[in-house]
Amino acid sequence: MRPLGNGLARAAVRFKPAAFAGTFIALVLAAAIVSACGILLESGLRAAVPPGRYADAPVVITAHQRVGGREESEPAPDRVRLDASLVATAARTPGAAAVAPDLTFPVHRGGSALTAHGWGSAPFTGVALLSGAAPREDEVVLDQAAARATHARPGGRITLTTADGAHRFRVSGIARTSPRGRTGGDGGPTVWFTDARARALSGHPAAVDAVLVRPRSGTTPGALAAGLERALKNAPAARVRTGEGRGAAEEPGLEGARELLEGIGGSFGGIATMVALFTTAGTVALSVGQRGREIALLRAIGATPRQIRRSIATEALLVAPLAGALGTLPGIGLAHWWFGQLRDKGAIPAGVELSVSWIPLVSAVGAGLLTALLAGLAAARRPARIKPGQALGEAAAEPFRPGVVRTLLGTAALVGGCVLTGVAASTSGEDAANAALGVVMLFMLAVALLGPFVARGCAWLVGLPLRAGRAPAVLAAANSRANARRLASAITPLVLAMAFASTLVFLHTSEDHATAGQRRAGIVADHVVSAPGGLPASAAARAGRVGGVTAAVGVLRTGVLVRKGSGDGAWLETASAQGVSGTGRALAAVQDLDVRTGDLDALGRGTVAVDAGLASSMGVKVGDRLRLRLPDGATAAPEVVATYGRGLGLAQVTLGRAALASHVTSGFDSHVLVRDAKGADRAAVAAALGPLGEVTGPGGYAAARDEERELNAWANAVMAAVLGGFAAVAAANTLVMTVLDRRRELGTLRLIGSTRRQVLGMVRWEALLVVTAGVALGTAIALATLVPMARGLTGEGPYLPATTYAGFVGAAVALGLLATGLPARAALRRGR
Repeated sequence: MRPLGNGLARAAVRFKPAAFAGTFIALVLAAAIVSACGILLESGLRAAVPPGRYADAPVVITAHQRVGGREESEPAPDRVRLDASLVATAARTPGAAAVAPDLTFPVHRGGSALTAHGWGSAPFTGVALLSGAAPREDEVVLDQAAARATHARPGGRITLTTADGAHRFRVSGIARTSPRGRTGGDGGPTVWFTDARARALSGHPAAVDAVLVRPRSGTTPGALAAGLERALKNAPAARVRTGEGRGAAEEPGLEGARELLEGIGGSFGGIATMVALFTTAGTVALSVGQRGREIALLRAIGATPRQIRRSIATEALLVAPLAGALGTLPGIGLAHWWFGQLRDKGAIPAGVELSVSWIPLVSAVGAGLLTALLAGLAAARRPARIKPGQALGEAAAEPFRPGVVRTLLGTAALVGGCVLTGVAASTSGEDAANAALGVVMLFMLAVALLGPFVARGCAWLVGLPLRAGRAPAVLAAANSRANARRLASAITPLVLAMAFASTLVFLHTSEDHATAGQRRAGIVADHVVSAPGGLPASAAARAGRVGGVTAAVGVLRTGVLVRKGSGDGAWLETASAQGVSGTGRALAAVQDLDVRTGDLDALGRGTVAVDAGLASSMGVKVGDRLRLRLPDGATAAPEVVATYGRGLGLAQVTLGRAALASHVTSGFDSHVLVRDAKGADRAAVAAALGPLGEVTGPGGYAAARDEERELNAWANAVMAAVLGGFAAVAAANTLVMTVLDRRRELGTLRLIGSTRRQVLGMVRWEALLVVTAGVALGTAIALATLVPMARGLTGEGPYLPATTYAGFVGAAVALGLLATGLPARAALRRGR
């Protein structure tokens, strides 16, 4: 009997492939999801950008783009800069032959956007004059693209608009750029000022983006970098980069891209992997359980429990590696598509490449193999240990004996989910949302572990109306009650699909609905002025001088970092922010922030107004100091003078424009909000505002804000598709397996006189019972998660569009009917 463990396993796989088809499909899908998420995670960890503009600069000094301590580190919303005094420090370092500051900021000419730099960086970035001379005060050098776009030539005049207004310059020369480097990050038209003028026009005259250093002859870049690190030891944020590290200095968005890829591959990937492996384990357990009769016969002819376990383990070793290897192929394809979409949407810099190595692929195969092995051994544990006669009896009639350990764990998960729901409901803001994330996982775990109890309860409750129906309905209700384990195997994947898809999709619809409502109520301006690249700070003042205008406020939109928690558990979190020009009274005329406490009239230098939910989660009130990090990482502690209720739709933090303008790369206002005087001719005012930019109604502001949510909405939709799609396929796979396993039962019904129509009717009613139970439980879990999450994020209950929910239900019904009806018809045809 020694070869039983491997010979019988090979024979089972070879001669009964249908019995392993469902397991094979589940393992393929699990490997695809695990490998795709692993590839994205590895890509985030390895993310790098080859040097472009800095390819000719051997050593580059930049600021670290993450702020906060090691435990609370977070990418800054905007570029973190260096103090300009470090240029002189670098120049005094032994071995440094030439040093230059580098700045990058936007300027406009008409409706065209140009990228601006200081001329000092030109020799380090592959820039050379084609004609003319280097710029002096009130002069500029244009690259060939900018010269063509502006029809300028040396000696001519050009008007450029910076964040502080329009300026007239003389064109001193035309330059060419290195074909190796990107100009301004996007290859667009470029303009160079003198270094001093560039710092003044950038809006942050005391800071530079980077310091470029060239070593003396005989000094290697590595030796110079070591000397610079010693010289800059009192500047902890400074980072000295050489080689490939110079690319990261050019792309401040690299840190955000790493965070995004690591979040998708790690956080979402962990949930997706757990769901995939959990569902796969259920499929493997179902496959082993369906062969209970074969195991019982083996026990009856003398097979030992050890031999049974060895046979199950060998089956896993035969099926899982091949399935996992095949699953990594669509996993690589999914990772490539996912990564490409993120890059197309601007979330990942163009120079970052997808990293595909053996590590996530082998991990995916190994995880699937281990899952199949453990699930198979766990499912075979009882039939392998009980007496042969008892095994034959249990194979003939499905027992209802959930294990004690399984029952205790399921009960603990159910209690934990209820407790965590109460915790989430009693908190607010992001704390509620974070607590709610665990609710869905605990309830899903409870459903899976307590599946037989859940299935029997659903069969009794949903079966009540069926027992009053015709013969197929009555038979479906009886079958469901008698086969609770089989019903549980079919219900669990449907609950997974419904719960996860609903949570991810309806979280976005709830937030989007609340945001849109707050924007509609919050923008009370009569006109919204905007331009493709933004508006200079002077635009608000010019709008205020138009006849018939009573208030005009410029809005500079950006983000800040706020510190939540305390002590070792503190963390930094990004909050939307707006810098507004003018007084609080003028702001109230164009934005109704729904002030809860305090007074906007006190908004000004050194003060801030905060969304009430954010203030509550941070434990601050009017009169307190709000400690935050400005867009470039600089610290600030303005006094809270008001809290308001429409932060989600407008901005969570409102500051004076001057407090933010010197801490952002682009100091252009996103909008100018204008309120007409009483009795003014609205059309005439709009026409007078036309020279400033595009003039729209309040909806123009909302449309621009909606663009910022596209990436989040798309990410939620993709996550819902990945998780919900996998669970839906797993549900269909399970339903097909259960129907095909009942060929003898269906054939017996035909032999005792049931018509084909009656048998198919019974199968359809069973499918509807399973779908009803899965949809109801999935919806309940989703609501238990969404209610505290939505209230914490929006202050309102969840918003479930009827058409979207009906689509989910319709898809579940169609899946259930197709996954049972088609194999039932095939089984009846073979049974003729």
